[in-house]
Amino acid sequence: MKIPMNAIVEVVETVLRGYARKATKYLDDHTIVRATQSGWFEKRKPRASARTASLILTVGKPNYRERKFIALCKEAGVPFPVEKTQWRR
Repeated sequence: MKIPMNAIVEVVETVLRGYARKATKYLDDHTIVRATQSGWFEKRKPRASARTASLILTVGKPNYRERKFIALCKEAGVPFPVEKTQWRR
């Protein structure tokens, strides 16, 4: 499956702008795109003088929490790809 570039941009932008520490986009029931903050500031708020940001970008199979969410989406009849990006603080 080809991964749309706008899905990658959306999750990375969500994390870089500081809306969330983790953002996940569900493309289908077997493929996700997830961006997560990494580095020293993961456990605390970054300083205003911070110049760098580290991210981990994951593309592939969902983990157990994401599989549970996918099962709930299927039960509710939500079509894939899920329109809204899931955020975690």
